[in-house]
Amino acid sequence: MRISAAQRTENENRIRAAMDRLLRSEIPPGGKCDIKTLANEAAVDRTAFYGTRPYAHLRVEFERRVQALQQAGEIPDPRESQITRLKAENAKLRERLAKSEQTIDELADFRTQALARLAAQHEKIVLLRDAAAGASQVSRLPAPRTTVIGTCS
Repeated sequence: MRISAAQRTENENRIRAAMDRLLRSEIPPGGKCDIKTLANEAAVDRTAFYGTRPYAHLRVEFERRVQALQQAGEIPDPRESQITRLKAENAKLRERLAKSEQTIDELADFRTQALARLAAQHEKIVLLRDAAAGASQVSRLPAPRTTVIGTCS
């Protein structure tokens, strides 16, 4: 069905108004900053934005403006900004997890080395005690006295 020039102008004005709202992050519930939501907000058939249809130039303009905002660091769609934020947070958490795992591995290695050293030292002490007990040149010191002489004050 053909539309008149006045209807087409009116549709273009509605599309541009909807485009401005979406780019100001005034996104309706359940919508995104995309052509489908733009078409719904402007009450225009979505297929009119593709190919050689009458509003294809508005789709190109909308996509260009969205891309310009994204390159400037502004993301008009709150979900997109949330996704970006969550991806960054996820990357930081993965990095923290990797560092924690590395620290745990290092501490486990240190624990293993410490236990090995303690076992070696214990073995050396046992050998020295056995050697001291078997040698006749080593004399034992008398046991400490347990009786108290005089007053303790």
